[in-house]
Amino acid sequence: MHKQNRLFLIMFSFFGLAESMFGPIYAIYIKGIGGDILEAGIAWSIFMLVSGIGIFIMGKIQDHKSDKKFILFGYSFVSLGFLGYYFISNIGQLFLVQVVLGIGTMILVPARDSFYTKYLEKGKFASQWAAWESLWYVIAGIAALIGAFIANRFGFQFLFIVMFVLSMIGLVIGTQLKENER
Repeated sequence: MHKQNRLFLIMFSFFGLAESMFGPIYAIYIKGIGGDILEAGIAWSIFMLVSGIGIFIMGKIQDHKSDKKFILFGYSFVSLGFLGYYFISNIGQLFLVQVVLGIGTMILVPARDSFYTKYLEKGKFASQWAAWESLWYVIAGIAALIGAFIANRFGFQFLFIVMFVLSMIGLVIGTQLKENER
């Protein structure tokens, strides 16, 4: 595997860990700030719609642009979203944080996928995409357990700080990525 993709997977691991710590217990958090199942669905829908529509648009914009800049900018937004959870006290604020996370995701995803694809080794596309995907599932599984433990033991506020710190570590690692290095 190309060294840029190895570095990328390390960076991605920190963000995947941060992101996946919260997913399985998301609805419990929303209930804790006074929301219900419908509001949990609305919040998730906001994130998915902003991300989905935005990814399509950003993919067109990002063709032939610097992937690294968009990756770092997108992950910065995502990190701010993780930190934003710390300050939420009502459903309206949750919806706003979901928009921030959606914007970060829409900026990030096309650039992230493009960057990783550029450094795939010929004849190893399946195994190198499998490395990405299997890493995601393993990290998400580990993160779900860690996130539930942290939230149960120390509360959601502490979990959000951990998520933010992990994402910042990933962002620092991301600054070491180099484009067009063959």
